[in-house]
Amino acid sequence: MKIGYARVSTHEQNLDLQTDALKAVGCEKIFTDKGISGSQTRRKGLTQATDRVGEGDTLVVWKLDRLGRSLGFLIELISKLGEQGAHFHAVQDGIDTSTAGGKLVFHIMGALAEFERDLISERTTAGMQAAKRRGKTMGRPVALSTEQIIHAKRVINSGEETIGGMASVLGVHRNTLQRAVTKEGL
Repeated sequence: MKIGYARVSTHEQNLDLQTDALKAVGCEKIFTDKGISGSQTRRKGLTQATDRVGEGDTLVVWKLDRLGRSLGFLIELISKLGEQGAHFHAVQDGIDTSTAGGKLVFHIMGALAEFERDLISERTTAGMQAAKRRGKTMGRPVALSTEQIIHAKRVINSGEETIGGMASVLGVHRNTLQRAVTKEGL
C-alpha cells in the first residue's frame, strides 16, 4: 500500500498540489500537517503516516523537503522504514528506495550526511586544540580554588564541619566539594 504524507509550513499555504500528486501516484491514504515547519521532527500527521506504514508499504511524499529539513532526520527516518521492510518515494526528486537507483541515491545521501558529521567533528576538534594552544581552558570553570579546597579539608578533618555544611558555606553542591577534596588528594 502507498501511504502519502503532505506538509505546508503556514496555514495560508494550500496542500492541494501535494495531495493531487500523491493521489496520482496511487496513494490510498494521505496524512497531512498544515502550518508546521519541516525543522520540527514531531508532527502529528507524520507520526500517523509512519505508524501506518508496514512491511511492503511505501511512504510517499511530493518532495523530500516536505518530509523534513534535516538530512540526519531524513536518513534516520528512511532507514527505519527500510528496517521495517517498507520503502520511500519522493515523487519530484526521483527517489524511490524500492528500485536499485533509488537505493543508490539514498545511500549517497547517507554518505554525504556522514561526511558532513565528520567534517563538523574535525572542525570542532581543531577549534578546541587551537583554543588550548592559546591558553583557553576547556569545560566548566573551576568551582573552588586550591586554597578553598585545602581549607575545607582542614575544617572537615578537624570535625568542625561536615562535607555538606562546608559545601553550603562555599556555595557549592556537596558532591562538588567531595570530588574536589578527593581529586586534590589533600
